[in-house]
Amino acid sequence: MMDGGKLKGHAALWLANIIWGLNAPICKSVLRSAEFPDGIDPFALSVYRMVGAALLFGLCSLWVPRERVERRDIVRLFFASVFGIQLNQMLFLWGLSMTSPIDSSIIATVVPVLTMVLAMLFLREPITWLKAGGVLLGAVGAVLLVLLSQHGSSRASSLEGNILCIVSAMSYAVYLTAFRDTIVKYSPVTTMKWMFLFAAIVSVIVYWRPLVGVEYASLSGSTWGGIAYVVVCSTFVAYLMVPIAQRYLRPTLVSMYNYVQPIVAVLFTVAIGLDTFGPTKGFAAMCVFVGVWLVTRSKSRAQLEAERAANEK
Repeated sequence: MMDGGKLKGHAALWLANIIWGLNAPICKSVLRSAEFPDGIDPFALSVYRMVGAALLFGLCSLWVPRERVERRDIVRLFFASVFGIQLNQMLFLWGLSMTSPIDSSIIATVVPVLTMVLAMLFLREPITWLKAGGVLLGAVGAVLLVLLSQHGSSRASSLEGNILCIVSAMSYAVYLTAFRDTIVKYSPVTTMKWMFLFAAIVSVIVYWRPLVGVEYASLSGSTWGGIAYVVVCSTFVAYLMVPIAQRYLRPTLVSMYNYVQPIVAVLFTVAIGLDTFGPTKGFAAMCVFVGVWLVTRSKSRAQLEAERAANEK
């Protein structure tokens, strides 16, 4: 039976990835592109995300017990911000503005594979047959879902955009593994407050020109609604959930929930009548769920070491 901590971690990941599953189509609808020339510059939207989330986490920190962060951990949180927020989100939005949501969704499936390898390097977590099989099965299901759901008007691929999305995925995998020990040391609000503070400062300094270049008077109500969703839901709420999950679950399992995002996107398009859900997509979704389950059943380094010690007695 699953303990309360792991249950909380899984619930946090479900919420975060349901939100992120809707993020790509919503972001695409507000970003400037060939199909939408009056949209928001991707760098301006990045600044909105960083500054908005920094303000929201700053407000939240007033209502939770104050924690003293060690000076060396502040430096680590800065680099965690670089990989987990700044490179990850800025490159994703930049790449998404140049390529299709389909391509970006497929590229996102490499995150669990990269995380599994990096967890072995940074955290000495073993790559078991069960874990590797779960990751690959989930990847197959996620890619099938995306390829079976190529609906919508925006299908133009871009090599440059795809490369940016790949680098974005790599930076997030580094964040999940290299900085896990620092992230779980403090409360989610404290870690996110510092990480988004650094991200907000850097984004304003680097991208102030695209920010002031936005023609705010010409933005429609739906565009403002999309921006609000990106800032409040896919940045503030979703990023608050990830460190909660990191506290209770291993990095590879956290990253496996990336495979939930295509399922959410497909169900959303079905709900609004733009797609259908048949047996083939049901099989693909089942691959994702079985893959996640296999990874949850795989053994961690601590479990393997405990079994080895018990056998030696």
